[in-house]
Amino acid sequence: MALRRVFPQTALTAIEEAIQQSEIGHDGEIRFAVEAALNMRSLLSGQSARERAIEVFSQLRIWDTEHNNGVLIYLLLADRDVEIVADRGISVKVGAGKWESICHEMELAFREGEFESGVIGGIHAIGRHLQEHFPAERMRRENELSDSPIIL
Repeated sequence: MALRRVFPQTALTAIEEAIQQSEIGHDGEIRFAVEAALNMRSLLSGQSARERAIEVFSQLRIWDTEHNNGVLIYLLLADRDVEIVADRGISVKVGAGKWESICHEMELAFREGEFESGVIGGIHAIGRHLQEHFPAERMRRENELSDSPIIL
């Protein structure tokens, strides 16, 4: 219920459109997933938001792109914690500090209640890195991963 207040359908549609627009300029793949809170099993086992983000990255097969340049933006809403998990093709070109900077900017927006614009700003920032290192080929390739936001 809290997720739908923060991310109503209009926000989810805007996020999907931002991903689609971003991917026109590069050959990477961006996914956005949001989860209200960790489940009891995860909490009791001490799972961190980062560990959960890596688990989601794997479950969604974001690692399974042609150029290994998929990127997941994972938001744990209860903690307003953002994690970016980048596949090896892009992570070797963009250091962890740059990903953490994007997370920090998004978290600042979330603290102000600006969830939609925070996510879209993160998508644009990630897209700039992907465009620099994986510019769009002349012939548009097939979209390898869905652009739809995922509510877990």
